[in-house]
Amino acid sequence: MESTFALAIHGGAGTISRDQMTPEKEQAYHAALRQVLEVGHEVLRQGGAALDAVEAAVRVLEDSPLFNAGRGAVFTHDGRHEMDAAIMDGRDRSAGAVAGVRNLQNPISAARMIMEKSDHVLLAWPGAEEFAREHNLPTQPDEYFFTQHRHDQLQEALESGGIHLDHSESKKAPRRKWELWVPLPVTGMAT
Repeated sequence: MESTFALAIHGGAGTISRDQMTPEKEQAYHAALRQVLEVGHEVLRQGGAALDAVEAAVRVLEDSPLFNAGRGAVFTHDGRHEMDAAIMDGRDRSAGAVAGVRNLQNPISAARMIMEKSDHVLLAWPGAEEFAREHNLPTQPDEYFFTQHRHDQLQEALESGGIHLDHSESKKAPRRKWELWVPLPVTGMAT
């Protein structure tokens, strides 16, 4: 039976104003978001489950330094990376989540593992990382998550004594959102 499907993604919270979006940055974001869509689409095109497509697509976001997930995560006030992820299966409403994990390369995979291989819905650091290690999920050293852009954001927030949302600017600066719609073929098998 052939079915149709659609993928909807977003690159996270925050707004990048047009004046800070260089053509090179915009091209990088477009390419990364296209890759996210293509990875998820390929899973579905080959008859894979929606959960497999979601996990694969989110892993691409987590592996990219451009997005506030995994490798591109913002720093906490004390200079750490603490990441959260959650996943849900709409068929039976089962769910799994991690909170405050520090060194998991792909928190989304840990969330799915919690959903499928434990009696829990949510595990937080350090137990979530211990669970992930027991299931051989990859970890990375702190340096893996460091990006200069995120470090600069932290320094600006510390100097101003305020809280900054991802890509936030001065409160007086006008904010304009930009969106990316990437058409892909959407027919195939999904379970």
